[in-house]
Amino acid sequence: MTQYVYRFGGGVSDGAGLSKELLGGKGANLDGMASIGLPVPPGFTISTEMCTRYHAESQVFPDSLRAEVAKGLAHIESVTGKRFGDAANPLLVSVRSGARVSMPGMMDTVLNLGLNDATVEGLAATSGDARFAWDSYRRFIQMYADVVLELDHGAFEEALEVAKEDAGYFLDTEMTAADWQRLVGEYKALVEALWHRPFPQDVQEQLWGAVGAVFGSWNAERAKVYRRLNAIPHDWGTAVNVQAMVFGNMGDTSATGVAFTRDPSKGDRAYYGEFLINAQGEDVVAGIRTPQYLTRAAREAAGAKPLSMEEAMPNTYAELARVFDLLETHYRDMQDIEFTVERGKLWMLQTRSGKRTASAALKIAVDMASEGLITEEEAVARVDPAALDQLLHPTLDPNAVRDVLTRGLPASPGAASGVAVFDSETAERRAGLGDAVILVRTETSPEDIHGMHAARGILTARGGMTSHAAVVARGMGRPCVSGAGTLSIDSKARLMRVGGREVREGDVITIDGASGEVMLGEVPTVQPELAGDFGVLMAWADKVRRLKVRTNAETPLDCRTARDFGAEGIGLCRTEHMFFDAARITAVRQMILADSEAGRRAALDKLLPEQRGDFTQIFEVMAGLPVTIRLLDPPLHEFLPHEESEFADVAEATGIGVEALKRRAAELHEFNPMLGHRGCRLGVTYPEIYEMQARAIFEAAIDVAEQSGAAPIPEVMIPLVATRRELELMKAVVDAQAKAVFAERGRTLEYLVGTMIELPRAALRAADIAEQAEFFSFGTNDLTQTTLGVSRDDAGRFLTTYVDKGIYATDPFVSLDIEGVGELIEMAVARGRTTRPDIKLGICGEHGGDPASIRFCESVGLDYVSASPYRVPIARLAAAQAALKARGSGV
Repeated sequence: MTQYVYRFGGGVSDGAGLSKELLGGKGANLDGMASIGLPVPPGFTISTEMCTRYHAESQVFPDSLRAEVAKGLAHIESVTGKRFGDAANPLLVSVRSGARVSMPGMMDTVLNLGLNDATVEGLAATSGDARFAWDSYRRFIQMYADVVLELDHGAFEEALEVAKEDAGYFLDTEMTAADWQRLVGEYKALVEALWHRPFPQDVQEQLWGAVGAVFGSWNAERAKVYRRLNAIPHDWGTAVNVQAMVFGNMGDTSATGVAFTRDPSKGDRAYYGEFLINAQGEDVVAGIRTPQYLTRAAREAAGAKPLSMEEAMPNTYAELARVFDLLETHYRDMQDIEFTVERGKLWMLQTRSGKRTASAALKIAVDMASEGLITEEEAVARVDPAALDQLLHPTLDPNAVRDVLTRGLPASPGAASGVAVFDSETAERRAGLGDAVILVRTETSPEDIHGMHAARGILTARGGMTSHAAVVARGMGRPCVSGAGTLSIDSKARLMRVGGREVREGDVITIDGASGEVMLGEVPTVQPELAGDFGVLMAWADKVRRLKVRTNAETPLDCRTARDFGAEGIGLCRTEHMFFDAARITAVRQMILADSEAGRRAALDKLLPEQRGDFTQIFEVMAGLPVTIRLLDPPLHEFLPHEESEFADVAEATGIGVEALKRRAAELHEFNPMLGHRGCRLGVTYPEIYEMQARAIFEAAIDVAEQSGAAPIPEVMIPLVATRRELELMKAVVDAQAKAVFAERGRTLEYLVGTMIELPRAALRAADIAEQAEFFSFGTNDLTQTTLGVSRDDAGRFLTTYVDKGIYATDPFVSLDIEGVGELIEMAVARGRTTRPDIKLGICGEHGGDPASIRFCESVGLDYVSASPYRVPIARLAAAQAALKARGSGV
């Protein structure tokens, strides 16, 4: 019989040596902490396998699980000496999620479970603190009603605020035992009014309701959105951890907190965290109260008055610091820790590898390697390549004028400007329309995940450095300012007030997640400087990667940017972009609308010097490196005139009447231009177009070679080839121009002629095509479209649903469809090399900057990947990690 329950704590470790895939990250690490002697409340984990079975079997628990859970509860009872449901000495438990990878705030938790009208009296008697007992009971009802019964959370919050207002209180901590007892009565009445049943008094009913709710939260919309954004498979499931409660709300010698063993924003080797005296864990992470700093140094740096934990609880803090060092050494990574202090005794509730910004990830990886805690290869493997995107974009100009409205906590670094919006739905809608938005909330909740992802930055009035907003923003790479307490946010009126000033929805604001400043208007930016830890890690990555990394670029600026980021050549230069220049579009249209070869050649003669100049500028930046230039590819209709003034310009240049030109444009109309007269089909029907481009390439290359002494290596790419004969014809055109230019200039240079594999037939016939092609470049954008029969431009209407329903694991235009498109690539590689063993192989679609796709490229033995300039560092690091994984090292 399959085992689903694994006990931990009290000298028992059922999960010793078992994986996070089975126990979830939280369960595995709770077992791990207990096994090395740390103070962990006893409990048990229900495995991820049970979650999968629960959803597959109509959300019904098997009887065998109930028996296993009963043994798990007996284990907790034997260690604590308390009994679940016992009125005299009650055991209370927490029920928490725990997926194999951290999904902070995305799934549900229930605390203080086991309280009812009888056990609350027992808790008051055994603790000697009636206020604490009734506070815990109201917390339990409020949380259970929200998470399990799915009742309106706002109704309970409103009842609490009214109770405080009626009593003249400002803080929850001012409430007395009698106040909490009255509020419990109001909460129970609310449950009955909203649920039409009394609040459950049976502790077993409470427990199974909570376990089902936590398993159910795996499929909550926020969890599905988070998984989609972070490429987490939907079939993994979550574990459930049931653990004896320990209480941070038992007076001034009790506390709860969240801490990191290093600064998750900057990466500094300094304890970082927050705590609250006389509170429970959700008070810290939910931003309900603004917490106090963990260390004296952090408090003084922030200019805060409330004592740090180091000052208020020096002995407990010293013990905690020792635990930090032990955990970081044990897990060999920066840890994110939750702890509770119950009447002076420290308890560890969780440890996991902490979410961190890209800059922090770099610093932590490089520092740990320098400290000898990990190897250089492990440091390379530790940094998420996609996270580097945070480092590659501009920051606020330190010399720019700033109209500072207020200052909050610098919760996640980076800066962003955008229009202020006050709810997640508006953020997502306006971002979809192309607006840059800043999401402004009193505090965020897991339900805001879609709005946070859509926003350029996040601003909250409440919450600390470890609040939901801060943790999720750091994981997403979004700038965040939290706890801006002087803000008064009126979500209904869609405005915020600060210091007598108003900011309405749609007004532009800027936030600086490094300083905590909130500014009115847009503040200018400066380009990032990449050195230090970035340079060190990239050097380590370059030592281990096999794949070369090129860039997709066709302007001198993009080429220089890519070279600065370490590009080793150009993998795709799209020549059609050059033709849209305002100074030459009329000549392009003259060429297209001409009804004879002589007319086309007259127009092409005007374009030749322009095109040569384009290539000269690119070759100057890429001197000595390979440059793959794709000859004209798109359908001609994209260049056609539409306005009367545009037809008039062409008529003047050609001497042909406007009506004749309109008739010619109508003749060129296509019903399905994506599969129409484009790519090499243009070259076959109008070879003079490719002749002009080839001549421009070779003339520019020789010019640069003579001027710089470093000859570029042109790689002339024929697009949309489906047959050997197409390439044979076009290669002859290119070779003829090369021969002519070399004769005219009295020198030669190295060049290659190849093709882009972007049609399934080309992949299938790769052996034949390789007889003519000296290189293949896989154009995975079009290859994905033509293989799946899906338009990239129109697929947004249904792809999200396809991913949610498991039809595709991820968006196939973001990460390569390994099973379909990948098989075609693998087939083409093998067949191409059969004919030409030394054929050069690369990828130039958007997938060339996607880490998962790069792993595939490594596995099939491509020679290079090509990515957009700002994704070159991402590709370099991903290529190194792929190489390490291929040889089973460092990952």
